[in-house]
This record gives sequence, C-alpha cells and structure tokens, in this order.
Amino acid sequence: MKTSTPFISEPLHADIKSQEENLLAREKEVCSYGDTVHYAQRPKIFERCEGSFLYDAEGRPYLDLQMWYSAVNLGYANPQVNEALKRQIDQLPQLACQYLHREKIELAERIVDSMKKSFGLKGRVHFNVGGSQAVEDALKLVRKNTGRSRMLAFEGGYHGRTLAASAITSSYRYREAYGEFSDRAEFIPFPYIFRSPFLDPAQVEDHYIREFERKFQHEYTGTWNPKTGRAEFGAIFAEAVQGTGGYIIPPKNYFKRLAKICREHGILFVDDEIQMGFYRTGKMWALEHFDVQPDILVFGKALTNGMNPLSGIWAREELISPEKFGPGSTHSTFSSNPLGTAAGLEVMKLLEKKDYERSVPEKGAYFLDHLRRLQKKHPEIGDVDGLGLALRMEMCEADGKTPARALADRMFQLGLEGKLQNEASSVGLILDIGGYYKNVVTLAPSLEISREEMDLACELLDQVIAQAKHK
Repeated sequence: MKTSTPFISEPLHADIKSQEENLLAREKEVCSYGDTVHYAQRPKIFERCEGSFLYDAEGRPYLDLQMWYSAVNLGYANPQVNEALKRQIDQLPQLACQYLHREKIELAERIVDSMKKSFGLKGRVHFNVGGSQAVEDALKLVRKNTGRSRMLAFEGGYHGRTLAASAITSSYRYREAYGEFSDRAEFIPFPYIFRSPFLDPAQVEDHYIREFERKFQHEYTGTWNPKTGRAEFGAIFAEAVQGTGGYIIPPKNYFKRLAKICREHGILFVDDEIQMGFYRTGKMWALEHFDVQPDILVFGKALTNGMNPLSGIWAREELISPEKFGPGSTHSTFSSNPLGTAAGLEVMKLLEKKDYERSVPEKGAYFLDHLRRLQKKHPEIGDVDGLGLALRMEMCEADGKTPARALADRMFQLGLEGKLQNEASSVGLILDIGGYYKNVVTLAPSLEISREEMDLACELLDQVIAQAKHK
C-alpha cells in the first residue's frame, strides 16, 4: 500500500482542511445536486488514485472495494490504459463520428469476436457514450424489430436514469417527478434466494418460472393472445447478476428456462452487462454462467476502465444489419470518439493477455471465504454470496434476517472517515450500499486486487462492522 505523504505537520493539516471547507462551500453554490448523490454526511474530496486505492489531500489511503461501480476493473491509473490514451492524444484525439478511425473498427471487431467465442453468435456493435444511452439504443432496436413499445423487466433491476431507461428501471423514485410514463415496463420478481420463502434454490427457480409461465396460459393474463400468437412485450431486460439491486445471483437454470419461454412467445432477451461485463464475475459476460444466448447485449463502464465515457450494444446480425438498422438510426456526437475507443481497445487487449477466467474465480473464492468467517463472527451479516469478484454482504439486525439499513449506512460513513487502523496508520475504506432495502454492501474490487489487499479489506470490514454495531 503506497502513501504519497508519510507525515503531515499540524499547520499543513489545518491548511488542507481550510481548503476543503472552501471547496465544499463553493460546491454548494455552483454545482447541481442532480448529477451526483451525496451519501456521505460530509462529502469527501480525493486528490489522486492508484491501483486499489484512492488518496485524500493528506495522502491518506482509502481501499476501494467498489471501484467506481465496477467501472475500474483493471485498477486506478492503469499504466497501459493511460499510455494508450496519451498515444491517442498525440495522434488522433478528435474525429467526427461520420468518419472512421482504426481504433473504432478494431474495438468493435474484438467485441464481436468475444460474442462469437462466448455465445457462438454473429452480430454487430453500435457505440454510444454512457450506459443509459446504450440502453436507449437497445430499446430503439427492440421497437424497430418487434413494433412493440411494452417491455418486461425485473424488480430490483437498474438500467439508467434517462427517460426511457428509467421506464424499465423498477424504482419509482427515478420517475416520480417527471410525469406519466406510458411505456413503463411491467416488472416481474427476481429470484432472490435469501429473501425467498423457499430454502432450496431449485424450489426458488421452479416457483418463479411457474409464475412467469402463468402470463402465457390464456388470453386473460393480459400479455398473450393465443389466437394471433402475439405477445404484448417486445423484450425482457435482465441483468444476469443484479447490480444496484444488491448483487443478487439467480439459481443456475433460471435464465435458461426464462429465455426459452420468451423465445416461444416472440420476446427478445436483452442482457444488460454494464456492471457485470468484462470479467467481473469471472467470465467475459456474466450471462455465460447461465447457458443463455442473448439477442442484444448492452455494455459500458469497464470497457475503458473508467477513462472515457464509452458504451454500446451488440446485437444479432438479423436485428442490427444495415437493412434493419440503417445509417442515423440512433446517434451521438461523441459515440465512438477516438480517445474512448483507444482506451477500450487497450482494455480488450489486456483482457486477452491475462487469464482472468482463472484468476477472478480464485480471488473471488478467497475473498468469499474471508466474508464467511466474518459472518460467523458477526450475526448481523445475514447473507454472503459471490460470483467471481461480484460479492455481497447483506446487513441485518442481530436476528440475521431483518434488513438493517442504518447499520449499513454507518459502515459506509465510518469507512469514509479514514480513521480505521492498519499497522498504526490511519486508513479509509470505500464501500457501496445497494439492495432492495439499502442494506447490502456490494463489493466490486479491482480484478487486480492482491491477496494482501483482500486480507486488509476483511480486517477493515471487521473494524467498520464492530464500530457500526456499537455507535
């Protein structure tokens, strides 16, 4: 663990605090509160980053276990990705998207090749600038191919906060202030094993599949006309592992059975990989774990390791061919910008060089074993689970079941205070809180995290849990 400032004198410390207070006062006056969320009681200002750590102005390290919501899979300030951006700045930093550049073509080719390898499917890639925008592109593609504007999505699912993306995100609070949403999705329950009345994952799977099948039993279920053979819905939007919903992992065969029902009724399957793609779960695409072929796949975040807003969709050739989805079907000025595609191309090259399909499950198993030991020590950890390095701790009351949002919030705040101890030094811990009840600590460390850093993570988690319980 590196620190840039081993010792700070009191006058300098006071000066830093004064500068931070000044910045925070100015932020209150000039910045919209609509483009961020101040979860922290006192917003934290960071100065630099490296590897698995963020650093404040005093040089204090904060071990980051959420890595910008899984956008920085290869670690902060990754030297290879940084160098790729520097080269691109010197060579071709800007270019209108109506023209072509090598990096765009080679990046699209690598993603197309990964889809062939992962799913055996032929398709094309369409770029955009952010996850919500890519979801909007997927919605356009579904409407163009099916003629339907109604969608299915999941309770607990998150797909973005633009108007159309929030219409298929299950949280009403993202829509409440913006009028009626006539094309709001119909939300179905996600097979959430820990919160299910069934103890056996196979029972959970069977129950939720039976409930979904009911929608197509007869015309009065409101979704299916057996006389015309037409469903009301164009597609189902799914996260193979729910992200903001609390890193919920479904039973093994659930999606395979669900997708079969959808295909039998002409409903496309859209896989949202914005949080879980690029080896977060130990596979290039999280859906690979569940033996399902997508019709459309949405990606973003970790594509550029957080170095540039770049996202996109992949779709089957028959859905996105030039005859079906012609020039100008959907477009953004910066959608395939050279800096973003250069960073994305370097990320793809790095992913191909290292055996993340082996290392991520190994690290995930090591981290999960640590979390299970913490669970035995702290009964307030009601559930731990993980797929690769997408891990969860569900914080509860002492009964191990009742959601404890206040406890999770205190853990978050304590980590940000930077007063945890490691070898007589003060350190901080960056956590993210998600879940249906806002009581789940979702852990998405760097794929490059070391065993020593995972050991440190669990020492710090032990401290924040113990302190939060008695605060």
